[in-house]
Amino acid sequence: MDCSSQNHVDTHLFDARGISKRFRHSAIFGAIESLDDGETMRFINDHDPLPLLAQIATRYGSQVVPEYVDRSGPVIINFHIRALAPETAADEKVGSCGGSGGDCCGGR
Repeated sequence: MDCSSQNHVDTHLFDARGISKRFRHSAIFGAIESLDDGETMRFINDHDPLPLLAQIATRYGSQVVPEYVDRSGPVIINFHIRALAPETAADEKVGSCGGSGGDCCGGR
């Protein structure tokens, strides 16, 4: 699926540039966990967040799928984070990422 052409009503913007670096990852995790199954968060950052992506993969497994939309800019990287329905998740981490009362952290 090409997310750059996606204009879906369930896409939420999260611009991390205005959040203090001290609180940034906690705020991002909170936003991810508030997503309902199938919703997408478009994330904007001032750098390529490779350590964050590794933390997301460890914390949420296949329920949260980062997809780069634009890596061409010198400063801003956009990507989508999708909360997948439990039947779509490929690993043992099942449930919603939040919004509807589920648990995207595999019981944590």
